[in-house]
Amino acid sequence: MFIFGAGYTAGYLSKKLTEQGWTVYGTTRRQERFDKIAQSGAHPLLVDDPTVSERLSACSHVLISAGPSENGDPTLNDYRSLFVENRFEWVGYLSTTGVYGGTEGEWVDEETPLHPTTTRGQQRKSAEEAWSEVPNLPLHIFRLAGIYGPGRGPFSKVKSGKAQRIIKKDQVFSRIHVEDLVQVLCASIAADTYGGVYNVCDNYPAPPQDVIGYAAELLGLPIPPAIAFEDANLSPMGKSFYAENKRVANERIKSELGISLKYPDYKAGLNALVRLEEGL
Repeated sequence: MFIFGAGYTAGYLSKKLTEQGWTVYGTTRRQERFDKIAQSGAHPLLVDDPTVSERLSACSHVLISAGPSENGDPTLNDYRSLFVENRFEWVGYLSTTGVYGGTEGEWVDEETPLHPTTTRGQQRKSAEEAWSEVPNLPLHIFRLAGIYGPGRGPFSKVKSGKAQRIIKKDQVFSRIHVEDLVQVLCASIAADTYGGVYNVCDNYPAPPQDVIGYAAELLGLPIPPAIAFEDANLSPMGKSFYAENKRVANERIKSELGISLKYPDYKAGLNALVRLEEGL
């Protein structure tokens, strides 16, 4: 497995695969991330290492986790010829449910037309289209909801006393625990499919204020104050997450990949995380 962009999700996938006997390579732009990548069992490489092309060509499976920019997808820009020439068995692309845009809370599935309204969503849509144009590529696109898991959850913010329950009428978000995301990727790798598009999220889109409130309950701390979205001092990035409102359906990962979610909703996921983080 060759992973472009060996970040949070890639670390969990690398650990799972190396336990099964895989050899995994993971790229980064920062030398200081080498130890972290190596701890997951992967071999770290700088993305501009001269041996990348050779190692990539020797791999059977590729995951693209590095995000696009205004200049397009960096992996495809730099290594298009290898993806055209090499006959990989499986290529995965990590996209986002942001490609759907907003539907005023209505459900979307993989057949819903893509109308992103944020810059990030528009760049991901363009990247999906660019990858889909590579001939004879066994491309699997995974449209990810908000990822949470160990070290990436609401508990530290609640403990700090800085958490707020930001209220925007009828706003909901979809989420996915990193272990369930890795389960989906592994199931796709093992499945006898040449390609596909999959929404990766849990069963229960929920208002963000409910998640923060439940995290506080689990910690036995006061429920953070409610604040109207209009009054919240959010960064431009923070505001962008509230720009679109939709419920994301996940039936395809169940019907085609046989997935049974370990954490089907945020309550199951947060209960497991608080036990882990509190050492229970």
